Amino acid sequence: MATISIQQEGRALEIEVQGRVVRFHAIWLRDNAWDDQTRSPGNGQKLIRLSDIPVATAIADARLEASVLTLTFVPENKVVEYNLAWLLEHAYDGVPARQKGWIDACLHTWDSAAMAEPPLGCFNAVHASAQALQGWLAGLARFGVAKLANGPVADQALMQVVDLFGYVRETNYGRHFEVRSEVNPTSLAFTRQGLQAHTDNPYRDPVPTLQVLYCLENSVEGGDSLVVDGFRAAQCLRDESPAAFDLLSRYCACFEYRGAQGVILRARRPMIELDPDGRLIAVRFNNRSATAIAEVPYGEMEAYYAAYRRFGEIIDDPAMAVRFRLEPGECFIVDNTRVMHARTAFSGTGMRWFQGCYADKDSLLSRLATLQETLGDA
Repeated sequence: MATISIQQEGRALEIEVQGRVVRFHAIWLRDNAWDDQTRSPGNGQKLIRLSDIPVATAIADARLEASVLTLTFVPENKVVEYNLAWLLEHAYDGVPARQKGWIDACLHTWDSAAMAEPPLGCFNAVHASAQALQGWLAGLARFGVAKLANGPVADQALMQVVDLFGYVRETNYGRHFEVRSEVNPTSLAFTRQGLQAHTDNPYRDPVPTLQVLYCLENSVEGGDSLVVDGFRAAQCLRDESPAAFDLLSRYCACFEYRGAQGVILRARRPMIELDPDGRLIAVRFNNRSATAIAEVPYGEMEAYYAAYRRFGEIIDDPAMAVRFRLEPGECFIVDNTRVMHARTAFSGTGMRWFQGCYADKDSLLSRLATLQETLGDA
């Protein structure tokens, strides 16, 4: 049973439900009204500006019947109904203080002990079944990485993967790129060398937020794929040395790429990126693309480099990596703002031929949200 009371001469409302007390300001309540004069019934977008709401907005009357809260605002004399559950879900009173570097509860961080293999989907199943697609996308969103198996061994089959949820992010590499050894490579990715775990394209702003790597041939010795959860690595650094975590999140690193003629890409972003409220939102780590760091004061540069070195050591720890081998017709996707990928060196007379492309996470999350709304949570 809930009780309500008007507070601060109408400038606030207090709701008590099962011992929980939350308060809402009148201006917040009025701004978040869902009547068809305030928001479009079709898409939920606001039809008014904040300046259309009187500065002196107050609550003149409040009534609660079952789960419906009805408020009357003055000086507009406007009556608005609210769903009580929606209000409690969006309550901002009493939000607990969070540790710097906190992570959304819907995300699960991992290392090799916590995740033996990325979430796996079947190519045909996720194309044929909305439930299978929802489960696979949910795993990708939760863990930042997922695999698909039993796909076609065909040129640009990876486009069919992106079509499941969104759109290709075209870059100077084209709509897709070939990952195989070359005589004069424009990137170390196109050699037989092993690659340290890294996020792709840190020299772009905004960075592509998803990367797809699709196997068409893998008959070499070696060339295994590895993935590392950058959020778990950042947590480890924070727990071990809050000062080191602070340095890598407070100062920008600098990244640059000079490839084919006419391409010079630069970006400056922290290696560990936080929201203004301290939420961990991205990791950028790519030693190959790092350029001279000139954003750190002289007095803190040595400590910054020590933090940088330690972060790299955590990332390189074999216990952090999940290792697997892709066979033709298999692919994996990583959240490129979070999960780093790597490969072991390869040799022999065979061929390792992958195709890759970029996409963006907003479309994936949109597709997942619509599936969850239709089918319920996975």
